[in-house]
Amino acid sequence: MKIRPIVGLVSILLSLNMTQAIADEMEKMDHGNMQGEENTASSAENDFQMDNDARIRSMQGGKAPLNARDPHAFSDGYDFGEIPRPVLADEHNFGSLLVSRLEQVKSDKNTSTTYDLQAWYGRDYDRLVLKAEGDIDSSNLQEARTELLWGHAIATFWDAQLGVRYDYGREDVDRTWLAFGVQGLAPYWFELDVAAYVGKSGRTALRFESEYELLLTQKLILQPRFEMNLYGKSDPKRGLGSGLSDLSAGIRLRYEIAREFAPYIGVEWAAQFGNTKDLTKASGGDPNEARLVAGVRFWF
Repeated sequence: MKIRPIVGLVSILLSLNMTQAIADEMEKMDHGNMQGEENTASSAENDFQMDNDARIRSMQGGKAPLNARDPHAFSDGYDFGEIPRPVLADEHNFGSLLVSRLEQVKSDKNTSTTYDLQAWYGRDYDRLVLKAEGDIDSSNLQEARTELLWGHAIATFWDAQLGVRYDYGREDVDRTWLAFGVQGLAPYWFELDVAAYVGKSGRTALRFESEYELLLTQKLILQPRFEMNLYGKSDPKRGLGSGLSDLSAGIRLRYEIAREFAPYIGVEWAAQFGNTKDLTKASGGDPNEARLVAGVRFWF
């Protein structure tokens, strides 16, 4: 009588072991199938990528098929007929004039007028650029610089410029230069204008100008400005020495009555260095000046 319970218990244990063994075998089979499916999917993905790369390579090189449609022709030979062809944005010619400084400059010993303007005409990528800057004292043009340049867009917000520069108005001695530079908007919204010049008799020059606009309100704008000039050799007839010749740093506060018209006031510090400073002293001038400025800025 005691053998039956033992036999029953053994039967139950054997059944549990067989059930676990079957479950383990089924799990192995499922895992193997999953690995096979993953390997198949990976192989298919690799084959698709290889085919796609091959198609891209075939598109990038070689001759176009004989039946390829001309990308510059209109569909099926149709054109606009009597309707004028639309002119796209980069086919329009535009023009603009910016007088960034037209101001009275007052120092301890003198009062003069300064102008600084830039005009351009052309398209988005190529345009004709005119730059002019000068000082007028007692109705006489004391020193002036005019540049006629061809500008070409080389990057977003940046133009390369090539042309000529003409200096005049000082001691009736004129100078002509070949000009090359870049102008644009640097990161953090700094406006930069950098140019190099080559003239006769081995003369060289470098000019650097930077401006920044800080909007106190939508109409009240604070504008720091910095300008520096360097020359490769001395030019005593024009009062210029080699090396760092002069620099000026100032700040102007303007109020835009309209976007196109804004009066301003400001202060500026100007200094000369090296041989330029010595030449200015010898002529009775002041190589270091603090100036008060007041003027208008306008464009159209």
